Amino acid sequence: MSRIAFIGLGNMGSGMAANLVKAGHDVHAFDLSAEALAKAAEGGAQTAASAADAVSGADAVVTMLPAGKHVRAVYESEVFGAAKDGAVFMDCSTIDVDSARDVGAAAKAKGFKFLDAPVSGGVAAATGGTLTFMVGGEDADFALAEPILSAMGKAVIHAGGLGSGQAAKACNNMLLAINMIGTCEAFALAAKLGLDQQKFFDISSKASGQSWSMTSYCPVPGPVPASPANNDYQPGFAAALMLKDLGLAMEAADAASAATPLGALANDLYQSFVDQGDANTDFSGIYRLIEECDSNG
Repeated sequence: MSRIAFIGLGNMGSGMAANLVKAGHDVHAFDLSAEALAKAAEGGAQTAASAADAVSGADAVVTMLPAGKHVRAVYESEVFGAAKDGAVFMDCSTIDVDSARDVGAAAKAKGFKFLDAPVSGGVAAATGGTLTFMVGGEDADFALAEPILSAMGKAVIHAGGLGSGQAAKACNNMLLAINMIGTCEAFALAAKLGLDQQKFFDISSKASGQSWSMTSYCPVPGPVPASPANNDYQPGFAAALMLKDLGLAMEAADAASAATPLGALANDLYQSFVDQGDANTDFSGIYRLIEECDSNG
């Protein structure tokens, strides 16, 4: 059993912290939300008065925060000064590569171990302990972090050096956005051509058009009962979060001088979807925007 500080108990973090408790770890949790702290206590975590209080005495620190600026601030003002020597830091936030590398370098300079370990899978996977972790950091540090991350996920993959986890997440979610838009277009076209959507799913899900966006997260009601399309597109994974991830991918592409024409188009489409009031709609709900485009010519 390890003593673990968990900072950031939002929709994702709350389930992740609960799974660490279930795995037998002594979890000391902190969040700015009193409601989130109460929920963590119900799940068996010890609640802390501050991030620094949670970190004090911890063998490992897991952070799950909204953006790079929050990660930088928490580590610089709370974590570094309170952590014990040799503690392992795992940042599971989805942030820009530069922030991950900068915080990691600062941690290493102070004698700590740091890994960027963003996740894929959404709220249901965070609750169920079936997340995929994409991890950047040194081999020896990864070996220490892997057992802790495994308590929260089904797959823990070492992507490479510091920042590689964030790079993998940016590329993966750009691909997911592109795939989802393409899947929505195909179903919208099938309907216009008079195809029954279940029949189209039965065919394409077993043909070359098959993708995770179709078979696990189908954007139209019916074929996949657990998909948000069958719950009025309640997230899931909100469109605003997908837009955030696409923005990170576009920043990374600009920095690397990489051509991402479909990624840029996906970014524009999700921006339009969010701007029309669908920030809190599941990202698969962009099917509605595609339908509107069809109707409006």
